[in-house]
Amino acid sequence: MHTTQLTDLAKLLRHHILQSSTAAGSGHPSSSLSAVELMGTLFFGGIFHYDFDNPSYIFNDRLIFSKGHASPLFYSLYTVAGKLSYDELLTFRKIDSNLEGHPTPRFKYTEASTGSLGQGLSIGVGMALGISLHEKQLNKKLSRKPRVFVLIGDSEIAEGQVWEGLEIASQYKLGHLIGILDVNRLGQRGETMLGWDLDTYKQRIESFGWNTVIVDGHNLTEVQQAYSQALKNIDTEKPTMIIAKTIKGKGVSSIENKDGWHGKTLTSDMLVAALKELGPVDMTLQGSVTVPEKADVKSTDAILSEKHVVYDKAVATREAYGDALVAMGGSDTSIVVLDAEVSNSTYAETFKKAYPERFFEMYIAEQNMVSVGVGFSKIGFKPFISSFAAFLTRAFDQIRMAQYSEARLHIAGSHAGVSIGQDGSSQMGLEDIAMMRSLLQSVVLYPADGPATIALSKLMQSCQYVSYLRLTREKTQSLYTSDDTFVIGGSKVLKQSMGDKVTLIAAGITLHESLKAYEELQKTGIAATVIDAYSIKPIDKDTIVKHAEKTGHIIVVEDHYPYGGLGSAVMEALAGTSVSITHLCVKSIPHSGTPEELLEKEQINSATIVETVRQLLRRNK
Repeated sequence: MHTTQLTDLAKLLRHHILQSSTAAGSGHPSSSLSAVELMGTLFFGGIFHYDFDNPSYIFNDRLIFSKGHASPLFYSLYTVAGKLSYDELLTFRKIDSNLEGHPTPRFKYTEASTGSLGQGLSIGVGMALGISLHEKQLNKKLSRKPRVFVLIGDSEIAEGQVWEGLEIASQYKLGHLIGILDVNRLGQRGETMLGWDLDTYKQRIESFGWNTVIVDGHNLTEVQQAYSQALKNIDTEKPTMIIAKTIKGKGVSSIENKDGWHGKTLTSDMLVAALKELGPVDMTLQGSVTVPEKADVKSTDAILSEKHVVYDKAVATREAYGDALVAMGGSDTSIVVLDAEVSNSTYAETFKKAYPERFFEMYIAEQNMVSVGVGFSKIGFKPFISSFAAFLTRAFDQIRMAQYSEARLHIAGSHAGVSIGQDGSSQMGLEDIAMMRSLLQSVVLYPADGPATIALSKLMQSCQYVSYLRLTREKTQSLYTSDDTFVIGGSKVLKQSMGDKVTLIAAGITLHESLKAYEELQKTGIAATVIDAYSIKPIDKDTIVKHAEKTGHIIVVEDHYPYGGLGSAVMEALAGTSVSITHLCVKSIPHSGTPEELLEKEQINSATIVETVRQLLRRNK
């Protein structure tokens, strides 16, 4: 497109940014104005290829606004493209509008939710990896490999996750990933760390294995040349970062390059003056976006078969998880596995050996790993993500944002609880159930043996939300067979009789301790119900209430801190009843020891359960 046409479109974009944000009375017009030429050229300069009638087409180019607060610009692009009416644009940030303050999938062209800064590049990495994998699986050699573009703010580049994304993109040679760094110098409360020191940005980014192009972000000719160079760089298999010097509030002299205007809109008088300064705009002007080439997206892969797994000996649930991945991966080529350099402990390496092209080593960078998984999910894959349960807590913000992206993310946390033994408290996931239960839309599952792990992993495969599988380090005897069925929101009543005096509820490692306690109690004539609450969220409320009312006493046993875990889930299920509840859980900061010593010390072993039941019955005679 001719520079004159892009100039007119840039003016129209600025008009829309100012009108929509002022009408909303809130938003970030200054951050949007700085990137107008960068994004206007990308969209309408023949660079971005996208089929608006088929947003889910896997070979569309992808655009992620990692600086999600620049949403007035984001929505204005689609208005100028003729895909969003001007009247709807003016509903920005209104309660009944899909145009939220930071983009979410409620607006159908949003690839992923952004706004928690630093995550967009990692999501872009996942999409770029997904595009390459789609090409391999479909055996397609497109004349033009789809590109992934990520707009990044200079403030957010202080986030460590950005650098995690930079290094992994280089590692996987993602030449079709193009970052656009909007260096407008001003953050929320003043100047950024580097200001307009573009040379330092260049040196640092290149040191991570990227090509860089420095550009005046408001010079349309330079911006066009920068994109042209970035597209040429695709063949180098090195990702490219366009480092653009821009001015915050560009085009509005009253706020241009002035501190204190982040997240503030113009007053009505200021808007009048700004529109006069902008000059006349052609409201009928419309930019065109290039439609990508069409390719048959029907897989040419041979139909694979699911492997059947049977256990005739004790096995750790983390080991069974690896077997489950291989079993599922044999019949579903959309499954990909990501691991944070612990695959020999999580047993994700089992999948790597079977299907290496669908395994992605994310190294020790859990935040990046989760967001890369989001990118995979949003491009049609089913990512299974694994690490130690303790280390997933550092990626909670990324997991939280995954639900707003409507991502199907399947997470496995191994080495949970004090039962891992000698490694000590830093390695013991004791907050993970609480973390995952706190999401509004999530599923939390906790298998006690190999067959349950296989079955629950398969349930996760079809889960539409973020799902979590808690895994233990120790080998456990099988309680189930491959013929047993499980459901999300279900439980298993393993022991019961007419004369039961108490109900024991547990999951995972403590279920085995509860069953040992059951056998000891039986020897002294005390009958108990034992329930495997393998689905912690959603919890099987009906079964819990039924047996709680029958026995009158509940003892919950879990290898987790007191707050937010299985005990909390059971208490919530029994709210409004008169049932007494005893909660055995980890109530101190643990330290190294054998699994048996730690279960005893934290009073969640079979002997403690037996004594607790006896004390409870003595008190209630």
